[in-house]
Amino acid sequence: MNRTTTILACTTCALAMGLTGCGASFEGSGSKDAASAEQLALRTEDPWAVEVQSDPAARAEGNLADGVYTGTGRGMEGQITVTLLVDGGRISCLETTQECESQSRGGYEAIRDGLYAAMIEEAQGSDIDAVAGATITTAGVKQAVDDALAQAEEAAAGQDAGTEA
Repeated sequence: MNRTTTILACTTCALAMGLTGCGASFEGSGSKDAASAEQLALRTEDPWAVEVQSDPAARAEGNLADGVYTGTGRGMEGQITVTLLVDGGRISCLETTQECESQSRGGYEAIRDGLYAAMIEEAQGSDIDAVAGATITTAGVKQAVDDALAQAEEAAAGQDAGTEA
């Protein structure tokens, strides 16, 4: 009886000590999700800091009417909006916004830091690479760009129909 009690006490003590090391302790908040993007940026290099080179001579495909167009898409946790300026067949991304995308995930930072905007301008359309950790957000950005470009194509078709009549 004494030996069984000792073994049980030692096992319980070892188990309790082992489990205390599993507690979340990031910035004293109790969980990693509670850490802000700024706290994470202090500790690691920004994985989304990718320099995107744009060709100023590149033009978007298709017949697009000049103007400002806003498209929407569905992100991980809400709506994504992309506002494009079409001028002489060239696309410039004026604004990219999101509702409810989570901090400390790729999509939030890529929208906030302008990475998606730079990628859209470089691709002159929605054919952009996915951002690590933000596959669904990237799909929402592509959807929003396609929506805005469809509006520009409709406007161009309307202008062409008006000149033919």
